[in-house]
Amino acid sequence: MRHYHRLGLVEEPERDHSGYRRYGSTDLLRLVQVRTLAAAGVPLAEIADLLDAEPEAFAAAVADVQRRLTEQIEELTARRDTLHRLAHEDRVLLPDRACAILERLADVGFTPDYVASQREALVLFRALIPEGFDHFLTQLEHRLDDPEFIEVTKSTWNARSWKPNDPRLDALASALCDKLLANRELLTIPDEFLARPDANTRYGLINHHRDDESPTIARLKALIETKLRAAGIDVPRH
Repeated sequence: MRHYHRLGLVEEPERDHSGYRRYGSTDLLRLVQVRTLAAAGVPLAEIADLLDAEPEAFAAAVADVQRRLTEQIEELTARRDTLHRLAHEDRVLLPDRACAILERLADVGFTPDYVASQREALVLFRALIPEGFDHFLTQLEHRLDDPEFIEVTKSTWNARSWKPNDPRLDALASALCDKLLANRELLTIPDEFLARPDANTRYGLINHHRDDESPTIARLKALIETKLRAAGIDVPRH
């Protein structure tokens, strides 16, 4: 109450002969109004003007408080969601749809190393080609519905142990390209990305990520890109 007195929210009554303040029903009504508005989120500094305002001004002020509270709720919800994602690894950097794809990769038997490489590729793709990210996820989802594509992809990952000049690489690249070209519409690249002056650099950072760790995979990717270009697919040059 002393705090409310200092802020001018409730008038301080006179003391009786014993030195006690005596509050009446009017004071109690005012106190209930103050506590109700404060509990609803109205700053104490604004309550006095609000209680003394005309009905229209009161309604407008309440609407403004509601707006600010809604903004605070949205901000707090976003913070809570971020904390939730922090507790679930990938969900800070990737949307739920991408995380579901990573989970499917593990479910169909891809190794943890492969899943980790795809996680990194997805993060890079989202950062460097945001306009094509959803389409890329559609590609991955379609491929995970094809058991043959899954097996060919596993073979390309297992080829890391081969020598870079292994003749089997060309056949493996052809097999993967055949699967890719069976759905050419999924291979389209957004025109707005291709129009970027640094499109080749961005593409190279994604598709050739980790090439320095495996010369064999680097050569396999180069073979695949060459075959796709020969088939008329517009693949940016690294």
